[in-house]
Amino acid sequence: MYHSVDDGAEDPYDITVPPARLERQLAWLGRRGLTGVGVGELLRAHAAGRSRGLVGLTFDDGYADFTEHALPLLRRHACTATVFVLPGRLGGDNAWDADGPRKPLLDADGIRAVAAAGMEIGSHGLLHERLTTVGDAVLHEETHRSRALLHDLTGTPPAGFCYPYGAVDSRAVRAVRAAGYAYACAVDPGPLTGPHALPRIHVGARDTALRLRAKQLLHPLRRPALPEDV
Repeated sequence: MYHSVDDGAEDPYDITVPPARLERQLAWLGRRGLTGVGVGELLRAHAAGRSRGLVGLTFDDGYADFTEHALPLLRRHACTATVFVLPGRLGGDNAWDADGPRKPLLDADGIRAVAAAGMEIGSHGLLHERLTTVGDAVLHEETHRSRALLHDLTGTPPAGFCYPYGAVDSRAVRAVRAAGYAYACAVDPGPLTGPHALPRIHVGARDTALRLRAKQLLHPLRRPALPEDV
């Protein structure tokens, strides 16, 4: 689970990975015979029994720096990824972060360019609302309307959803499933773990090869295994 890829010292939320660090992390995967792919591709490969050697890569929030810094590195290392974007904030910024620097988000042309480059586009909701606390009308907008807008923008309805802040409960899962998404990503969904609440590992600027290896080993111990039919 990545967010922004950029050089910059101010990062109170630990969401920014410098390009040089991302390159080393992708190289670390490659040295271990692992290839980064979008989550949709990973799940299809899993269903077909051929997911060995694949790792799902996600980039939340749809930061504009993805095209400048992350995309060239993913291509260099023969990787793809899922980019979860906010169609209600096209060309805006991360206004939901009270502290830290404002980071520009992808606009419509940027999202189409990312899709044309072979990346999977998924929905991160409409405006980055915490789905566990909003009313029914906002929940519907964040799940259903965001999917419709991305369908209009890219020509393809997104298969994947990502819960803002990783906040998920049974009500949010039902809304995402009802909106037509094939899968959804969380962070640590606990007993909700399944196709519409997939656990992920946060990757940050401090994650060296040693830390990545530790996270790889701890992941199955800290999070329940996915059901066999996912």
